[in-house]
Amino acid sequence: MWAFPGRPDQVREARHVIARWLDANGCTRTEDCLMVLSEFATNAILHSASKGKFFTVRAEIHAGYCWCECEDAGGGWAPEPPDDDRPHGLQIVEALAGAGNWGVDGDAGGRVAWARLVTG
Repeated sequence: MWAFPGRPDQVREARHVIARWLDANGCTRTEDCLMVLSEFATNAILHSASKGKFFTVRAEIHAGYCWCECEDAGGGWAPEPPDDDRPHGLQIVEALAGAGNWGVDGDAGGRVAWARLVTG
């Protein structure tokens, strides 16, 4: 588990730290995990009370899948619908993880966005 200040520049730092850990531990879907965690961390900063505070990321490697999650400080969250036809945020997460293999749990007191990415 790694905690980062709730600033936009810390999404890049989180990616760097997690990439090293995933590579060192033999993850076969490092790039996908990084994309998912980037989307989650960005949402934490843009759509939660973590902005100016902290967000936490976790990654685990298990037999058959990689688990990644981001915990934010909660608060109001009303994602705006995309204004173009490109995939955005959680649409990208679903494309990478698959239906039923990701979610957002919690409430205004704190949320955890998680994804299970099947490997091998």
